[in-house]
Amino acid sequence: MTGLLVKRREFILAAAAFWALPVDSANSQVEPPIHVVKGRGCECCEAWVDYLREQGFTVTDEVSMGTLLIRYKMDHGVPVKAFSCHTGTVDGYVLEGHVPAADIRRLLVERPDAFGLSVPDMPYGSPGMGSEDSRDAYEVLLIKRDGSLKVFTSYPSD
Repeated sequence: MTGLLVKRREFILAAAAFWALPVDSANSQVEPPIHVVKGRGCECCEAWVDYLREQGFTVTDEVSMGTLLIRYKMDHGVPVKAFSCHTGTVDGYVLEGHVPAADIRRLLVERPDAFGLSVPDMPYGSPGMGSEDSRDAYEVLLIKRDGSLKVFTSYPSD
């Protein structure tokens, strides 16, 4: 009888341990939070923040204006030619403009030696800038440490 109780206890502990495991360990990783600095009342900035949250990111945001916002961009390595309306940071990288979630995730996996990513000029159809069903062609640019830009991803027009 004692042997039966031990086996039963082992079964219960094993079952409890099994149910404590994540359902899909590949998708259960917690992504680092994104912090966004944006201008007051910018609807496309709000739309990008909402998009990131819908994509599963935790996002905080703050309002900054004028020269303070420009200084923030420059302090994070964003060259003027890569400027857009808002600037995010995630895990040591900068995100300038309407960067798609897939490119943020790729950046975090590949971890290039760079400042981050930029989508300059607020192209129509980029996340937060209207419907992706009729988007303009645009590129996500890698901001290299020397300030140069390199195409990270190209999105065709629809």
